Amino acid sequence: MNFHRHLTPIWKETLPRLEYCCAKIISSTIFKEDMPILRSAFIALSRNTTLRNFSERSAMGRRMSSRFVAGMTVDEVLRSAESLQKSGIASTLDSLGENVSTPAEAHHSADIYHRLLDAIQTRKLDANVSLKLTQMGMDLDPGLAEEIVAELVDHAAAANTFVRVDMEGSEYTQATIDMVRRLHARPGNRGHVGIVIQSYLYRSEDDIRTLTAEGIRIRLCKGAYKEPANLAFPEKKDVDANYVKLMQQLLTSGVYHGMATHDEQMIDATKKFVRQQAIDPASFEFQMLYGIRRDLQKSLVREGFRMRIYVPFGAEWYPYFMRRLAERPANALFIARNLLKQ
Repeated sequence: MNFHRHLTPIWKETLPRLEYCCAKIISSTIFKEDMPILRSAFIALSRNTTLRNFSERSAMGRRMSSRFVAGMTVDEVLRSAESLQKSGIASTLDSLGENVSTPAEAHHSADIYHRLLDAIQTRKLDANVSLKLTQMGMDLDPGLAEEIVAELVDHAAAANTFVRVDMEGSEYTQATIDMVRRLHARPGNRGHVGIVIQSYLYRSEDDIRTLTAEGIRIRLCKGAYKEPANLAFPEKKDVDANYVKLMQQLLTSGVYHGMATHDEQMIDATKKFVRQQAIDPASFEFQMLYGIRRDLQKSLVREGFRMRIYVPFGAEWYPYFMRRLAERPANALFIARNLLKQ
């Protein structure tokens, strides 16, 4: 079958870019030196409005995203959470979406999370939720966003679960930290709201020191946004070294945190530190993304570590999907192999 003959014009324009990235990935001799190029290419594609609009409305786009996105509806993501729980894996549920344009859209986004929190409680799921402030109206009115998130944290506390506030680009870092600290300090909220810290930012060590002193739970990740060299480590080796340093800082803080990574070197470094310091494996959890390194997820559970999977869903999946390819361009090879099977 001639696959290209059936493509719409936009896919005829885009597929060569994907094929180019995959060819680079296959060529192991040039993979490492071209990693920044591939990362930049996928981040640029994540901002392509035309491709996003088409992809989120097309059957082919949904097929591409299905590996990393657990469906379009609340019912679909809840089924995924139930399936994970049967395997001894907890979940974080994330309704995809960013940068709403009206207060009504912000409230609609929040309503989805209230439905999730109700379902977590009634179905007795080992799950929590994760949200972005821009999805809650941060760009429209920070006060509106804080009011909406405060209601969700109150709901999470009543349901005995947890709200994680995701970290977005560096322009939101300080405002996100400040809001989480205010929400966590409210009576009844301790342990029910947390944050994400990115190891590629220079400031993260100081941020962790402040947050853990207040007992705030942190998900540590490397970071998925393109940041300038004056704010973030430009070299992967430096990001990795900082991840290990911050991991050690978190695991000795006395607060329950999540180590979010698919990098086996980071995982091995964490396991080694846990053994050396005689840290209880139940005092933290590993976290991974839905659809990525399922073999490693199961292996860590068998070893007795706690595992939580970040499970995104919803129609606005395109920016998230492209950032996953930017984080690990080898994922593009998997997608291409399955996409081109006919």
